[in-house]
Amino acid sequence: MENKKLTTSIVASLLIATNLFSQELSTITVTSATKSEQSIKDVTSNVEVITKEEIEERHFNSVNEALNTISGISLNSNGGLGSTSSVYLRGMGNSRILVLIDGIRFQDPSNTSGANLSHLMINDIERIEVIKGAQSGIWGADAAAGVINIITTKANKGTNASINLEAGSFNTKKYGATISHGTENFDVKLSASKIDTDGFTSQVPKKRNPKDFEDDGYENTTLSLNTNIYITENSKLSFDVKDINAKVEYDGGAWNDSGENKANNDTFKSDVDTTIYSASYSQKIKSHNIKLKYELSKFKRHEIGTTSGVLKFSGETQNIEINDEFKYLENDFLIFGAGLNKDDVDYIKVDDTTNQRESKGKYFYLTNSNKFNKILLTESLRYDKYNNFDNKLTGKVGIKYNHNDDLSFTSNVGTAYNVPSIIKEFNPWGQANPNLEPEETKSFDFGLNYKDISLTFFRSKIDNLIDWSGSGYKNVEGESTFKGYELEYNKAISENVLIGFNYTRLSAKNNKKEFLAKRPVQTLKASLDYYGFEKIHFNVNAEYVGSRFSKNDKDGEQTGKYTLWNSVVNYEINKNLKVYVKIDNIFNKYYQTIDGYATAERSAYVGLNYKF
Repeated sequence: MENKKLTTSIVASLLIATNLFSQELSTITVTSATKSEQSIKDVTSNVEVITKEEIEERHFNSVNEALNTISGISLNSNGGLGSTSSVYLRGMGNSRILVLIDGIRFQDPSNTSGANLSHLMINDIERIEVIKGAQSGIWGADAAAGVINIITTKANKGTNASINLEAGSFNTKKYGATISHGTENFDVKLSASKIDTDGFTSQVPKKRNPKDFEDDGYENTTLSLNTNIYITENSKLSFDVKDINAKVEYDGGAWNDSGENKANNDTFKSDVDTTIYSASYSQKIKSHNIKLKYELSKFKRHEIGTTSGVLKFSGETQNIEINDEFKYLENDFLIFGAGLNKDDVDYIKVDDTTNQRESKGKYFYLTNSNKFNKILLTESLRYDKYNNFDNKLTGKVGIKYNHNDDLSFTSNVGTAYNVPSIIKEFNPWGQANPNLEPEETKSFDFGLNYKDISLTFFRSKIDNLIDWSGSGYKNVEGESTFKGYELEYNKAISENVLIGFNYTRLSAKNNKKEFLAKRPVQTLKASLDYYGFEKIHFNVNAEYVGSRFSKNDKDGEQTGKYTLWNSVVNYEINKNLKVYVKIDNIFNKYYQTIDGYATAERSAYVGLNYKF
């Protein structure tokens, strides 16, 4: 019984990682808040962490599914797994959220939405860090809403391996394997995963049965290789490569009054290939930790079957950076760095016309962090010099006051500067606009944390918001405002029961004070974990999505006002082998997150995970 209590306590402390007052949280670290590895308790930013333990207990299929458990995040999807999706963080969309994989930019300059999270499956992930609020003072462009950093697992000493198998509804099959080997001189890890599903139709008129239409399948193969060479005790070489190859079927066109769509067939497919490379060298010299890194991300997309618009997209980002983390006192450090970056986009339309353009930049940044008894203080400044836009200085200041072990207050003020993506300027689907101006963002949040409860108020203003208008992208004059609050509660109420919920209230309005489309006014997410049965973990979770409309000013179709229930049961056969059953949409709720696009009915999956 004592071992069972200990195991439950450890899992519980990690599953409530966003509660900054759990005593066990000193072991949880984040790197995205300042580009330095810090205890989550020593970060002033409004940060949430999805831990490896939560991922393994909940068996998410994709990163999107995992992110949807976080307060302030909402999702819209154009169909099933792999379909185009939009992630909103405090009401601000993909293009204003910087997505990183192990600190490497995952932003696709050939994609109008920036990072395409739809093809990031859950496998080999140590944790997912979500840093909320403007972060350009640390990370530069694309970080107006915040930063999502996906941290993959590292190799341990010795030889270790794991296998995951899953099958279920929509003829879904999932396979994953990881093997690693580590010594004092080097370590290497190879990971592979594949998911294949028949899926369900992506487009369907509201209230029509998706089973009346053809299925839109999806397949994804992801490979990654990581290695570290420990030259000395204080110097290290690291190499990483990750390749994602995915193919998703989709429907095109619009429905007529008879509910027919000639494009609802298996003609249209999007073939996606993404490869990320990085190499770095780090050297510790007394109080300095110097790091030099090179990163290259390549994005390719082929729209098979399309008869208009763009046939092939190609995007590339490069970054070279050097920084130094100088620890000048026991609890105080200074990070300063500089780098060069370049984005490149080209495409081929169905009529063989092409276009190509690149954008270059230089940057310098400085971050300082101090700990004074009960007060934490962090300041960041960054200067970006662009070849296509005005240069910009952005910054951030954060403060945290720990009144006692139960009560603390945090506040952050930051600015952001989002330059238009090349593909938005090109706009190969309509009218080009080479005169697009950058967006400027100011954000503020204030948080109160008392024992197991946290309450955060937030407000962001975007000047010169870039939005689709008619046949192209244009700057919206004036300020768009995103404000609201997040309430969270996480508690291990006994040795066997863990409960948690978060509630978000959002007001997202444009310069005309119209409510922006596709953002829910309120969301409520709740979860209960029970460990009272021998070797069994039972989880039930629910999400309520409030009022949400398909068009601005509460116009168009209502795509909110529904509740979804899901459940997972894990059974531990022995310390190495675990089997599980997962049921999504238990009550078979019919809903659409985007008007005219289908979502999954009740579905069930069974799987096993073996570690050795």
